[in-house]
Amino acid sequence: MSTLESPIYQNIIHQKTISLGNLFFFENFMVAEFNEGVEIDYDNFGEVRALMHEYFGDENFGFISNRINSYSIVITDAPKFNECQTLKAYATVTYSLFAEKVFNVENYFFNFNKQNFHSLEDAMTWVQATLKDS
Repeated sequence: MSTLESPIYQNIIHQKTISLGNLFFFENFMVAEFNEGVEIDYDNFGEVRALMHEYFGDENFGFISNRINSYSIVITDAPKFNECQTLKAYATVTYSLFAEKVFNVENYFFNFNKQNFHSLEDAMTWVQATLKDS
C-alpha cells in the first residue's frame, strides 16, 4: 500500500519527489518509496541524505522503506550507508516473499537496527517505539 493511501498519510509534514522516488517526512521518521527498477548507490542517495539532514539535523530518526516497487541497492556501498549515526530504526515493508528474502540478504551487510513488516502502520509503530527507547 502506498503511503498516499495509508492512514499514516494524515500525519505527514512534507512530501518530496526526487529522481529515486517519493519521500514522505513525519515528525521523527521518513518513508521512502523508491521507483521501480532504480539502482540505489551511495552517490545517487546523496539527495536523500541531504533531505534527511535538512529535516532531522543531528536528531535521532527512523527510516521506513515501503517497498511497493522492485529496486536494488548496491551492497558494496553498505559500509558507507552504515556510517549514519542518527538512524536508530530502519524498517522495511514488503509485499512479496521475494522482497522479504532481499531484506534477509541485506541484513548481512547493513548494521542498522532493522525489522521487516507487512504493513506501514506496524512499521511506524515499531519505529516510534524504538526511537522512544533510544
